[in-house]
Amino acid sequence: MYGALLGDMIGAPYEFDRGNKTKDFPLFSRRSEFTDDSVMTIAVAEALVSTLGEDDDSVRLAVQTAMRRWGRRYPDAGYGGNFFRWLRSRDPQPYGSWGNGSAMRVSAAGWLYDTLEETRHAAALTAEVTHNHPEGIKGAEATAAAIFLARTGRSKDEIREYIVREFGYDLSRTCDEIRPGYRHVESCQGTVPEAITAFLEGTDFEDVIRTAVSLGGDCDTLTCIAGGIAEAFYGVPDELIAECRQRITGEMRNVVDLFNAHRK
Repeated sequence: MYGALLGDMIGAPYEFDRGNKTKDFPLFSRRSEFTDDSVMTIAVAEALVSTLGEDDDSVRLAVQTAMRRWGRRYPDAGYGGNFFRWLRSRDPQPYGSWGNGSAMRVSAAGWLYDTLEETRHAAALTAEVTHNHPEGIKGAEATAAAIFLARTGRSKDEIREYIVREFGYDLSRTCDEIRPGYRHVESCQGTVPEAITAFLEGTDFEDVIRTAVSLGGDCDTLTCIAGGIAEAFYGVPDELIAECRQRITGEMRNVVDLFNAHRK
């Protein structure tokens, strides 16, 4: 989960195309703060840990409850309009979104289950409570599947082939080809393939983060997704873990520690 949280924080200052599309930038600044991506990543992790071995309805309810509780604790984290209304609704229902929020919050699902099938199923459940459009579900499943494959020792070629075969994403472009015309987009279909491509091109954890930020666009979310996969493949340097822990709250650290005690 550290990879996703760090990706969010490091990408946040450059969201809305505020960067200059380079890999040469300071990893941290005073603007490197967690956003809604981290808040919801924490919420989903807490919900999935609490419902291991339980039925689908219990998982959906736990995810819904945790996201609404954490969202209300951190109301100014930068939520999209539809999601913010969902957080405040008296009768929260899925709203057919294909936004990239389903993918940015799902990293915990990649670590908590023994099989790829279980991983994809759990990822779909976390998406369905809000992002029940097929593209929203696909984005969450693809991200969690990539994390599962990375943590279980699959090569980048194997990960690429699986994602293309199962989800139909175009991973043929290089980051140099993506970067010039890429702009802020908040859909799964316009974010998840680019995040996976940044992971595939990166040479270590930090290089994946820098590569993802250099693409621009909705780069806190893009880098959150890429960072979650990169952690599973490379691990996260201790100094970056320490930096991450300093930049989240105590109650967030408690959930991270709980998650790490249960992850595979």
